[in-house]
Amino acid sequence: MTVELTRRRLLGLAGAGAAVLGGAAVTGCGRSEGDPLQRLRSGGDLRIGLAGERPFGYTDSSGRATGESPEVARAVVEGLGGRGLVAVQVAFDGLVNGLRDGRFDMIAVGLSITPRRCQQVGFSRPDFVAATGLLVRSGNPRGLQTLAGVRRSGAALGVLDGGVEQEYALAAGIPDAQMTTFDGQSALYRGVADGTVEVAALTRISLLDEVRRNAATDVEVTRGFYPLVDGKPALSAGGFAFRSEDTGFRAAFDQGLSALQSSGRWLELTAPFGFTADNLPPPGLTTESLCARSPTS
Repeated sequence: MTVELTRRRLLGLAGAGAAVLGGAAVTGCGRSEGDPLQRLRSGGDLRIGLAGERPFGYTDSSGRATGESPEVARAVVEGLGGRGLVAVQVAFDGLVNGLRDGRFDMIAVGLSITPRRCQQVGFSRPDFVAATGLLVRSGNPRGLQTLAGVRRSGAALGVLDGGVEQEYALAAGIPDAQMTTFDGQSALYRGVADGTVEVAALTRISLLDEVRRNAATDVEVTRGFYPLVDGKPALSAGGFAFRSEDTGFRAAFDQGLSALQSSGRWLELTAPFGFTADNLPPPGLTTESLCARSPTS
């Protein structure tokens, strides 16, 4: 399913009705009640928002929440005394509203930390950094390597509805008429494979994962790059998102995440999903600095 991009849809629109999936089984709909940190310290579960985006956050064939973000979150949750994760599956563009409405306690999909999102939710310390990639037909007939090149070529660009790549594309001067949004990563991939669009922009890790799982498709992924925003490379960093008022929970989670990163455990947890030491946030990169960047317009 594709929809035309408009600036009004950029980030934060609520998704339609969603299926709710447990960490190991289907659960009923509901709201997260009480202080999440107290619940974990009492041996309870943490409800996380997922959007089915590999390799960052999805449910496997058994219904278990997995991917880079859920596996890291599970380790932190267990360190805080929690029992485990319960996953609530929603459309990508419904994640922020679902969190704010109390449908889950935290977003665990490798959500990019951007100034616009920082106005809506509280972010953890950076969990990882990841370059952007372009998905193109095999042989890259247009020679596309950057979003600026996409703009100059006039090639039809696909992006995730509500994804940070929309912001990057707008910052590169790509007009709305040149973009088509997709409601999920697999649909975005198919959009290039079936010729709906000529090129798609997404985290390179995600695109490589799609190519691995669809080996017969006549597409390829370009080398990674960091898009320009206000003339400067935008280091794309992902993190866990919390309700703004859950400051105690966020602080405790940050301590656990920092311990995983410094101990080497983070690499053990994330390597199966294509992450390497290059994806660890560089020293000095902070959520505050990422939130303070000039938003794209």
